[in-house]
Amino acid sequence: MKSKEYKIGITCCSNGQKRTYQTKIKELEDTLHRIGIQPIFSDCIYEEDTYISASAKKRADAIMKLYKSEEIDAIFDISGGDLANGILPYLDYEVIKNSAKMFWGYSDLTTVMNAIYTKTRKASVLYQLRNLIYDYKEEQISNFTNTFIDGGNQLLKMEYQFIQNNRMRGIVVGGNIRCFLKLAGTEYMPDLSDKILLLESYGGAPYLIETYLCQLQQIGAFDKIAGIILGTFTQMETENYVPSVQTLVKKFVRNDLPIAVTREIGHGTDAKGIVIGQELILE
Repeated sequence: MKSKEYKIGITCCSNGQKRTYQTKIKELEDTLHRIGIQPIFSDCIYEEDTYISASAKKRADAIMKLYKSEEIDAIFDISGGDLANGILPYLDYEVIKNSAKMFWGYSDLTTVMNAIYTKTRKASVLYQLRNLIYDYKEEQISNFTNTFIDGGNQLLKMEYQFIQNNRMRGIVVGGNIRCFLKLAGTEYMPDLSDKILLLESYGGAPYLIETYLCQLQQIGAFDKIAGIILGTFTQMETENYVPSVQTLVKKFVRNDLPIAVTREIGHGTDAKGIVIGQELILE
C-alpha cells in the first residue's frame, strides 16, 4: 500500500453524463475520498449543449492529459453509450504503452480497452466505478478497496460454470458484444487467435443478439478463439426471452469449444471486474 493518498483520473470518453446526475457524481466523489482515493475529474464529464460531452478530439485529449499526469495512479471512465470509438484515432498509443496507469471502464469503453490492448498489449479492467454508489455499494466498496488499494483480488474473483467443455486458457478480449463489433474491420480489432472472447450485453432481444453472433461468425471469430465467457445479457434475462443466449451461442460454435457462463460480469450494479488483455485460466 502506498504511503500517500491514491489519485485517480475520471473522465467520459463516451456519452457525457446528464447534468441531472451531478448529485450522483458528487456522491461518487465523496465515497472515493472516504476510502482514501482523491478523484481528479477531466473537463469531459457532462453533456454540453448537444448530446455529447465534447468533440472526439477533445475527449481524447482529456484522457491523454490524465495519462501524462505524473500524480495520477489510474484512469477511470464513468461513461457508457455510443461514442467512445470516435476517440480511437486521436489517442497517443506510445504514451499509453509507456504509462504504468491502468484504464478502467465498461460497456461502450469496450472499444477503448480492446484498442489499447491491440496497439500496446496493455491490460485494462472492465468495470464501472459508479457501482460504488448503487444498490450493492457496501459489497462493491469492500471488493474495490481490497483489489485497488490492498492488492487483493476480490473484485476480479468471479464465480462461473462451464456449459460446454471444462477448461479454457487465453488472453481475454471482448466485452460488450455490440460495442466490440464496432472494431471489426479496423486497425483496433484484436487478433482473436487463441483468445478467450468475453461477451455481455445490456440491451438486445434474441434477433439482435443472433445478428451479432452472425457477424462474429462471418469474421471468423469462432474458428480462432480458445473459448467464450458469457456474462449477463440484461434484456434477454429480464424479459425471459427464448431461446436463451447460451442456446443461441451454441448454434454458431463447434461443440468442443469451451464455454463458461458467469452472473458476475456485465451491466448489473453487482458486477465484478475482469481484466481485458491479460491471460486467464478457467477450469
